[in-house]
Amino acid sequence: MATHINLLPWRDELRKEQTRQFVSLTVISVIFTLAVLLLVHVNLERLISYQDTRNQILKDEIKKLDKELEKIKDLEETKDKLLSRMEIIQSLQQKRPQIVHLFDEIVRTVPEGLHLNSIKQQGDALTIVGIAESNGRVSAYMRNIDASDWMTKPRLTVIESKRKDGRGSEFTLTASQSSPEDKEEEQ
Repeated sequence: MATHINLLPWRDELRKEQTRQFVSLTVISVIFTLAVLLLVHVNLERLISYQDTRNQILKDEIKKLDKELEKIKDLEETKDKLLSRMEIIQSLQQKRPQIVHLFDEIVRTVPEGLHLNSIKQQGDALTIVGIAESNGRVSAYMRNIDASDWMTKPRLTVIESKRKDGRGSEFTLTASQSSPEDKEEEQ
């Protein structure tokens, strides 16, 4: 008689055991994968947070530097204004003795028979108004101005006879203020 051994329950149990092991390994793998993904995510969030903090520090420093740059620009503008004022003051200081020489030269150049009514100065331009006994006196005055070290470029703008006998003329002439150094440079 032949014995029959039924191997099906044993194979069934083996398959169930293999299935249980497969499911366990799959669950463990999924849990491990989720844990690794969670660690990667947490690490990336930490790196992003760290970089955001660094970016904010840089932004704050940039704002501070921008404020400093504004202060520097304001200081440079103030410096430029002060330098221009200093140049003006220096120019006025240099011209201060020139006005004394100019008045002295005006007195020296006026010939007899000529009287000055007004002298007006705008910058280096002089406007002289006066009365002369004759036109020849005005011409002599213009030659004296041209020969002067402190005045140059005389130009007669108006000459009118005011007396009925024709022996007196009112004149207006313009000239430029100069200095002996200016004339040397021109020559």
